Amino acid sequence: MKTIDVLGKPCPIPVIEAKKALTEQNTDSVLVKVDNFVAVQNLEKMAKGYEYGYSYSEKPEGYFEVLINKNEKSPPKARAIENEQENKNEQENKNDGLVSNSLTVVISRDTMGAGAEELGKILIKGFIYSLAELPVPPKSLIFLNSGARLTSNDANTVDDLKKLEQKGTEILTCGTCVNFYGLQDKLAVGAITDMYGITERMSASSNVINI
Repeated sequence: MKTIDVLGKPCPIPVIEAKKALTEQNTDSVLVKVDNFVAVQNLEKMAKGYEYGYSYSEKPEGYFEVLINKNEKSPPKARAIENEQENKNEQENKNDGLVSNSLTVVISRDTMGAGAEELGKILIKGFIYSLAELPVPPKSLIFLNSGARLTSNDANTVDDLKKLEQKGTEILTCGTCVNFYGLQDKLAVGAITDMYGITERMSASSNVINI
């Protein structure tokens, strides 16, 4: 059994780390330590989706331990999910990357959603982390307006962006926005582009997500 300590880590990190551990060879079960009940519920949904055994306990110290067990051989439902993903990946490869490279994500602010700014910063961090964990990454990730701050060297998103770049995602930050916010010497990942370059990427993509 493998133990995963994700205390203090926001969604979706506990689920992603648990799924990654369960795909490792010789790992039939994981014990996940989390500090909020939402994470417990999300882990339960993941486990039930794959028909894995699931239980949790609350500790006196104020955290939860979630135990997820899988069989040596994946149950029918889990195999169906895995086979569907494998078939999808094979089809994308046959299309010379047209499917996997069709997505452009435009991030125009350094928070996500409307409401509390502190929460928005947590959400945008989680979103970029999730993008970095996708089996098929976006083709391009574009940062506009205050979103330009997310590619600067003091942002907590830089490591995930570098991981995306290593996977082949093009990371672009608006030059006008960099100048406006005084970030000329702080770019930590990707490259500077102009509005025409941004427009080109967006028009060439079959799918564009705006955040």
